[in-house]
Amino acid sequence: MTAHHEPSDAVLVRRIRTGDDGAYGALVGRYMKSAYAVAYSVTGRHEDAEDAVQESFLVALQRLDECRNPERFAGWLLTIVRNRSRNLVRRESLRSADPIPPGTSNRGPGPDRVTEQVELREQLQEALETLPPVQREIVLLHDLEGWKHREIADRLDLPSGTVRSHLHFARKALRSVLGGSLNLSER
Repeated sequence: MTAHHEPSDAVLVRRIRTGDDGAYGALVGRYMKSAYAVAYSVTGRHEDAEDAVQESFLVALQRLDECRNPERFAGWLLTIVRNRSRNLVRRESLRSADPIPPGTSNRGPGPDRVTEQVELREQLQEALETLPPVQREIVLLHDLEGWKHREIADRLDLPSGTVRSHLHFARKALRSVLGGSLNLSER
């Protein structure tokens, strides 16, 4: 195979089933960001999304024989991610933050920039939470992860026109909630 042609999901699943650990690494690399976007759309927290993704990949590996259609591995995986994320949200209680030790230095952006980013992130998260789960997931996969309409349709088992419609109405709702503070282009 050339460097420009990567094996399909089905080929990688077959390789994993025959003991090729590298094939599973390829699938993880291929879908890590998308799985995170789905998990984040459900949990709303970075740490919880990371936990859900990690757990989902382990479950997917353990249950790989249950993936009846390896060509649709991504949709199967994202269903696991969505379900694990929902389970995590149900079982998680409020977390208490550990205090920052005195004298800890910070090499990141200044407090004013951090505050601005936090406020913007909170506004966006609140706006995303107003969307139905399927619209939230489509917006994150399309606008954050760069998935094409057809890819989302295939992975979520929806017609392409329905994905476009959900994306259109989700963006319209986000514009209304955010009052134009973010640039949500119609791609």
